[in-house]
Amino acid sequence: MRDGVAIGTIGAEQGAAESRRFVPSRSIVLVGLMGAGKSNIGRRLAARLGLGFFDSDHEIEAAAGETIEEIFANRGEGVFRQGERRVIARLLAQPVHVLATGGGAFMDPATRALIARRGVSLWLRADLDVLVSRVSRRSNRPLL
Repeated sequence: MRDGVAIGTIGAEQGAAESRRFVPSRSIVLVGLMGAGKSNIGRRLAARLGLGFFDSDHEIEAAAGETIEEIFANRGEGVFRQGERRVIARLLAQPVHVLATGGGAFMDPATRALIARRGVSLWLRADLDVLVSRVSRRSNRPLL
């Protein structure tokens, strides 16, 4: 016996807890400003829930064959946002998962409506000094 619980029942309790694990019915979409931690938290949340994880910025770069910085420089923000919307729509058509979006994705009304229809959005907030500290470590933030 340990802490008033028979040792033989500990494994059974853990198995029961795992079988009652929360499984969302729609994808969880993390939104927020650049540097809020969407990708980092998204990977950890997906692992905890046993779900797949997508980062829309990585998916956009793979689809375009260019970095986000190059897309902004070569084709402009408007073209980038159109591609971002298409990629997010494709990802939200996948089985339930966790999706980290780019910092400006939720600003686009069509993308915001798409996320509302097909997912559950969670806004990650961080203090301004934290955001500045995080984004200043990188030189590839096109909107800074």
